Order: sequence, then structure tokens, then C-alpha cells
Amino acid sequence: MFGTGVVAAAPHDMAHSSRPRRPTGALSGTHDMAMAPSLDVPTGTPLPHVAPYSLRARLLTPLADGGTRYEPDALLEVAEDGTIARVERWDDTLSRPAVVDIRPMVLLPGLVDLHIHLPQVPAAGLGAGMDLLAWLERHVFPRERAFRAPVAEAQMPLVLRALAAVGTTSILAYAATWADSTDAAFRAAEAHGIRATIGAVLMDRTSYDDTTPVTERLDRGLRDSAELADRWDGAADGRLRYAVTPRFAVSCTADLLRESAALARERGVIWQTHVSEDAREIETVAALFPGARDYLDVYERAGGLGPRSVLAHAIHLTQRELAQVVDTGTAIAHCPASNLFLRSGVMPLRRYLDAGVVMGLGSDVAGGPELSVFAQMRVGAYAASARSALTGDARPPLDPLGMLRVATLGGARALGMAHTIGSLEPGKEADLIAVDPRPTLPPVGEDTDDPAELLGRLVFRERAGMVRGAWVRGRLLPV
Repeated sequence: MFGTGVVAAAPHDMAHSSRPRRPTGALSGTHDMAMAPSLDVPTGTPLPHVAPYSLRARLLTPLADGGTRYEPDALLEVAEDGTIARVERWDDTLSRPAVVDIRPMVLLPGLVDLHIHLPQVPAAGLGAGMDLLAWLERHVFPRERAFRAPVAEAQMPLVLRALAAVGTTSILAYAATWADSTDAAFRAAEAHGIRATIGAVLMDRTSYDDTTPVTERLDRGLRDSAELADRWDGAADGRLRYAVTPRFAVSCTADLLRESAALARERGVIWQTHVSEDAREIETVAALFPGARDYLDVYERAGGLGPRSVLAHAIHLTQRELAQVVDTGTAIAHCPASNLFLRSGVMPLRRYLDAGVVMGLGSDVAGGPELSVFAQMRVGAYAASARSALTGDARPPLDPLGMLRVATLGGARALGMAHTIGSLEPGKEADLIAVDPRPTLPPVGEDTDDPAELLGRLVFRERAGMVRGAWVRGRLLPV
């Protein structure tokens, strides 16, 4: 039954607000030490800023061992250490002082953006329909070249507030090639409270870095990455982590790919790059690495595959490549909006999930024009439906509950954190969001207590300001 409790298992188990949002560019806001500013929630009570606290709300979450839990009236308690102490159906017979009643809001797990380029945010929406390599030269590399510490210090607080405002509580991010701005990005994330894994971009074959001699790019990039990992991996009690980040095979030599993969293994950190995004890119890689069996084989030979590796896009994998991704436990960041925006293609999402791929969602801003992971769920569903209709694939596309699982537990699993985040279950850290469904209701419509319908409204009728609060480890994030 959908009325309360645990519902049927999802087809794919990806185990492993603050104030209404302001227009981009006008983001600001401060919080006192105990509570956030008034949100005009039904009780007139502000959302709690720091743990401990108890929330009464609707609750919808995938479960780590499969299935989905929906409670139309639930209690969620956050302990002083920022973990979830209790999730249960509300009981009117029990006295529960100091509960913040935010009904009809819905508590969901915090969303995971598994692929975002921090310097590119100002370019969001530019270059629609260009092919990948031309778009990089026209819109991306100039902004990354300019992303030095002063730019990062000014831009990053706005970017992080904008992410929290759309419900993103965890990111796996690319910075630029510069160590100083990567360091500034980490400082901003430390101050903001978001959960962030970030890496300085490594490029030695081609690079917008015209200050470092070509012969020194490899050594300098690896040295910077090692120093940044020493400084930031595990900082903020593990909330911040480092990712070794070769951009992709087009801009990296075999030596850089191999040495960067070795550095990631040595430090026990994530290794992230791009694969099989665009037809021209695939042809270029084949020409640059004539001995490789296919695009993925370039990374196999470098030792880059494994459970700590996250490959963005992976739209056009061959059957051999798909099997190798699954066998090695390598994760994929699915970026559906970016893939359509740049005419790259449409991933066979259901086939990948049926094969057992570890999968999360990425905005890929600025390849993708929107920061919202809700938008990625929506566009991903549209793209999968279109592919199914055009190819005659009989596999049904994921429903909204399946997309939520990919956007939360899937991303958590890709980050190696499914035991910590990704669902609202006792013992996990309290990374959660409060979403107000009322802005998503059609003018003549009514609310619903069917979880799939409720989530469908949030995904397909997403509205600015519907995310009213986002917490990491029980702490309300500024927006």
C-alpha cells in the first residue's frame, strides 16, 4: 500500500527553505547561531539551523536495501551529532515537545550532483547545439583560464548557495587547472557546509595553461594534485574530499592518465574523467591512441577503472565497454540535459542499469544549462522515453521513484558513501531537503498522497523556491 510505510522494491537498487530562492546573481542570506530566518511555514516556526531537532513532515526516501518508504505524516529526529536518530510514522498519542511541524512539506534525501564544472557556471545556457570540442574552445576554456583565486573567491559562495537552493547537498566537481582557485573552491565549500569532492583539472597534451611549459605540465599537475589532496582530502571531518581529475583522453597523454590513476590509488581518492560523450571526441581519441581497442581501453590501460572511479557521460559505450564498466565497479555520471544541449546523444539508461552499472546524475554545468538535479531527473525521463519510442526498445523507462534512487543513493554509491548518505534512514548522516509541493500544484489540481504522483509533480513541475531547506549533517545550508 502507498498510504504509509515501505512500498514495493524499486526495479534498480542503487545500494551503494531557507527563504524562497532569489534569481541567480542575487543570492544572499545569513543565519543566526540557532535558527534560520522565518520561512512562513504552516506553523510560523523557522526551520532549525543546527542539530538536535525533530521535524514533522511527509517523508519519501529510497531504502538502501531496496524499495521506497513513504510516510504521509512522519517524524524525523536528528541527533546532536548530525545523524538521523529516528524515522517513524507520526503518532498523535505520544507527547513530543519541540517538534517543528512543516507539513505539507516533503522530506527527501539530499540530491547528489555527480558531475559539475565549477568555473563554467557563468556559461550555463551558452552554446546550445554546438559539438563538444567546439563548445569547449568557444565557451569553456576562456572561463577556466580566468578562474584564478580572486575569481573563485567571488564566484564560489554564489555557486554553492545556488546549489543548496535547488536541493543539492553533495557535489563531485571539476575546478580548473590552477591550484590556487581549487584551494579557494575548497575554502568556500568548507565555509558553506556543502558536502564536496573537488579536483584540479589535469591537462598536458593540450591545455589553456600557457604559463607552464608543455614539458612541465605533467609533473606540475601531479604535484599540485598531491598537495591539494594532502590539504583537503578528509577535511571538515570528512565532508570535503579530493578527486584526481584528468580532463579526458583528448587533452591528456597516456603518461598523465597512468600517473594520475596511480596517484589516486596511492591516496585512496576518487579518480574522475570523461568518456564517450560525443562522436567527434570518440574519433579523436581513436586517432590519438591507435593501440587502444576502444575509448574505455585507454583508461583501462592507464589503470583508471575501479570502484573509486567516476566516468562522466559514457553515452556510446560498446557492449565490451559496458561489461568492463560493470565488472570493475566503475561508476557513471549520467548527464542527460548536457547530452541533449550539446547534441551528444541519448544514453540507453535502462540498459545500463539492467546491466548493473553504478549510476548517479550530474548537471554537467555548463554543458547542462541547469544546476538542478530535479531538472536532470526530468530531462533524463524525457530522453529515455524518446529513445524508447524511436528505437522500439521495450524496456520501460524509469518512473520518478526510480529516478530519485539514481539521484540520491546512486550518487552516494558512486562516491563510496552509500553507508553514510543517500537515504533517510536511522544511523545515516542527516543530508536532507525539505520541499514544498504547493508551488508545483496545477491551478485546478489537488495534492496527492501517492508517492510516485507526488514525486512526479516535484520533478515534472519543478518551480523556483520549492526547495525550502537543505541540510548537511543536520546543519541548514545558506542559500
